[in-house]
Amino acid sequence: MDILTEALESMRTGHPTSVRTDGHAPWGLRLPSVAGAGFHVVLYGSCWLVPVGVPHLEPLPLSAGDVVFLRSGTDYVLADHPSTPGEVPGPDRYTKAPPIGSVVLGGSGPRTSLLCGNYHLDMARPHPLVRQLPEVIHLPTRHGRHAELNAGVQLLSAELENPRIGSEGIVPALIDSLLLYIMRAWLDELPAGGEGWSAALRDPAVAPALAAVHESPSGPWTVESLAARSGLSRAAFARRFTALVGEPPMAYLTRWRLTVAAKLLRDSDVPLTSVAAQTGYSTEFALARAFKREYGIAPGSYRRQARAA
Repeated sequence: MDILTEALESMRTGHPTSVRTDGHAPWGLRLPSVAGAGFHVVLYGSCWLVPVGVPHLEPLPLSAGDVVFLRSGTDYVLADHPSTPGEVPGPDRYTKAPPIGSVVLGGSGPRTSLLCGNYHLDMARPHPLVRQLPEVIHLPTRHGRHAELNAGVQLLSAELENPRIGSEGIVPALIDSLLLYIMRAWLDELPAGGEGWSAALRDPAVAPALAAVHESPSGPWTVESLAARSGLSRAAFARRFTALVGEPPMAYLTRWRLTVAAKLLRDSDVPLTSVAAQTGYSTEFALARAFKREYGIAPGSYRRQARAA
């Protein structure tokens, strides 16, 4: 069971949006807050990522091949120099051309080309794995680092520099796959051991229990049955799971069941009785009680609001 993929998919509320940005020095692009996570790929040239109103973060130099992931989509400026002010281009500045739109900024100096965009994620209830991510993830892909991510960046760059037949289908798929490549590359950079979700996904006792919960959220799981998969006693397993995941096993099981239920309500028309059965609740009334406790709204109302959004 691919827990990373499932965790990210459970938060998705739409397809990624993106725009090709070409800046000629002096140039600056203001990135207002977005509902989700931002990403930026430097396709050509160099620039700076400058945080706005985040005093503990320093301006970050970026070069061709660099990938930046911004966990919460807070305000930033991308510019040719940290002192260059950023502008927010109006809708009339964007060119809508396949495979994605583009915007040109700045003067007549050296060019920097970027892919800027965001992944629409439900950050109101982020999965603990995403909540533990650093605010900024910087992944240079030059000199043989992160070969798979680099290959994706190179393919994306080629399609954007020279669109051909099929580019309109290829580019969105590549942008979508970047999210998983970014997360995989970040996990690969972390030292062995450690704490949190990065350690939980590799832990020989906790990882099998997480996989079981994700593979079968409707299963009649107990701390004892999950501990049996880990090879630890009930008490030792509960302590280890809580230390790495950040909450007790049964609390995580409830969270995941309701996360799955919310996704089914958003993305399908299956009746509430089926949603309950697929998420381990004996009746739709039992599901409704648990769902309202977590989300503050009945499942049917949640579905209607999600469809109206």
